[in-house]
Amino acid sequence: MSSDKSSAASLALFCKVVDNFGDIGICWRLARQLRQEHGIDVTLWVDDLRSFQRICPAVVLDARLQPIDGVAVRHWDTQDGTYSTGDIADIVIEFFACDIPPGYIDAMAACEPRPVWLNLEGLSAEEWVEGCHTLPSPHPRLPLTKYFFFPGFTSKTGGLLHESSLEEQRERFQSDPAAMSAFLERLGLMPKEIGSLKASLFCYPHAPVPALFDTWRSGGAPVTCLVPEGVAIDAVEDFLGEQPVPGVSRTRDALTVRVLPFLPQEDYDKLLWACDLNFVRGEDSFVRAQWAGKPFIWHIYPQDKNLHHKKLRAFLQRYQAGIGSIDSISELSLRWNGAWIADEGGRESWAGLWRTFEKDMPGIARGAGDWRRDMLVHGDLAMNLLKFVHSIRSDAAQKKV
Repeated sequence: MSSDKSSAASLALFCKVVDNFGDIGICWRLARQLRQEHGIDVTLWVDDLRSFQRICPAVVLDARLQPIDGVAVRHWDTQDGTYSTGDIADIVIEFFACDIPPGYIDAMAACEPRPVWLNLEGLSAEEWVEGCHTLPSPHPRLPLTKYFFFPGFTSKTGGLLHESSLEEQRERFQSDPAAMSAFLERLGLMPKEIGSLKASLFCYPHAPVPALFDTWRSGGAPVTCLVPEGVAIDAVEDFLGEQPVPGVSRTRDALTVRVLPFLPQEDYDKLLWACDLNFVRGEDSFVRAQWAGKPFIWHIYPQDKNLHHKKLRAFLQRYQAGIGSIDSISELSLRWNGAWIADEGGRESWAGLWRTFEKDMPGIARGAGDWRRDMLVHGDLAMNLLKFVHSIRSDAAQKKV
């Protein structure tokens, strides 16, 4: 443990993978940022190394403990185990209320000073998040308190994950057409595809991809859709007429669909920066699309009784106001998520929705830049988290004086 009772030198981050790549994607970005920018000794406990390897090829599947980019990665394959106080980090984070090993919690209670225990929650734009951010939750039987920490879109939340060098990297890449073309060429794109409207597609299996493909096929302008391997498998295979493996592409009418390998996080960021439109899903790619400053459509993680539609509308209300009240982004987003309620006059066709959205894309892109700058004002999540931890440890130290 750190000798300075108000500081923290080590951190344990526990991640159970539920949404294949979003959960580990968020935790891996946070772990690396805490290590590389703040010098924290980070241990990332993760139960699904195979999903982790898809976004970080350096992961060894059969390793119980492995160092990657300065982070100690542990395969979390059991809730059993006995831990000593020396095993416990200064900061303990459970991602999205995952149950960390009971033995670890018992050892936390025996530490002096005790670690700061956080539940890093999922991202939401709903108003109630502000009231719950940093609320304490005392343990029912141990002298421990867990605090809820919510990412979000206002100064009353923890903000969004954002590395300190991200803006400079994005601006340098997007201001260099040759670099963007070289990147796309490495992914297999032909010159005609690079010159077309480029859309990346990352969605859940139930997305209405066939309707989108039909709309693009019959459109007047060429569209190249870039799909990571394993995404929208049925719709992509039906369009291609063959197995959707990396490198395969086909053009039908105005639409070209090309399958990409699953990209490491750094290259996925570049893909978002290079495309004109990004379809993203869950939380990690959703946040990265906002930092890309390009038009995007969010496929939200589905919940029972369509509770996710309320969460979607809460974000769209904030985002639409932030980019200049452009209605088409909400209309297309709601249709993409099966949440669009038609008026009595009937439903507008996919083609009509797309035509309006396509016309609005330049304005959406300008507004996306404004939104990005507004979000940066709130600070990044890693720094905000460490500031909160410092305040908790300082308060605890003062009470002992």
